[in-house]
Amino acid sequence: TGSSDPYCIVKIDDEAIIRTATVWKTLSPFWGEEYEVQLQPSFHSISIYVMDEDALSRDDVIGKVCITRDMLAEHPKGYSGWLSLSEVDPDEEVQGEIHLRVEVLGSPGSRRLRCSVLEAR
Repeated sequence: TGSSDPYCIVKIDDEAIIRTATVWKTLSPFWGEEYEVQLQPSFHSISIYVMDEDALSRDDVIGKVCITRDMLAEHPKGYSGWLSLSEVDPDEEVQGEIHLRVEVLGSPGSRRLRCSVLEAR
């Protein structure tokens, strides 16, 4: 139909912790949603999956972005910008990017992650 019904799922070390709202019938969704979660000191990665909601079958994975602990260490004040989506299923073509703002807050013993899921295209 030329459009999707996108939403995002945020996972920390493969555990789903956040699901954004679905933005209906668009290829350029805007969320502007912001979440704060407690980060375990031993976490390895944060993955943001962009999904296409489907009422009649299983939701499709459009693509994902993975942010590692090393990437956050390279940007101690946080990261804001567009990241290209990568494939989840090798049989699917992925085209698109997501605009994120990620900040690590607090002290080393009590870190929190603020992840703003802004928009996609």
